[in-house]
Amino acid sequence: MNRRLFAASTLSTAIGLVLAMQAPAVRAQGMANPPQVVKDNMARMQQNKLEKCYGINTLAKNDCAEGAHSCAGQATQARDPKSFVLLPAGDCAKIQGGKLTAA
Repeated sequence: MNRRLFAASTLSTAIGLVLAMQAPAVRAQGMANPPQVVKDNMARMQQNKLEKCYGINTLAKNDCAEGAHSCAGQATQARDPKSFVLLPAGDCAKIQGGKLTAA
């Protein structure tokens, strides 16, 4: 193997390892400092006695999600089991397909 190819391979491996090591830190940081829309939703939930209702959203009409995408208005499918809509407490059980926990 020639030296130039070996050096390029070593360098790309090192860069890949550095990026892979930073990914968990970035994810953890996102949980420690959530986006403003998440903070607003949490405050709204407490003030208005709302609950998360999973699996009843329409396309791009959700309040947030659990690990599926970053947050509000980003649902890529209707009735996404990981996306939720905030509803008054008790209403989720009245809707077909509505669940209080993410799938």
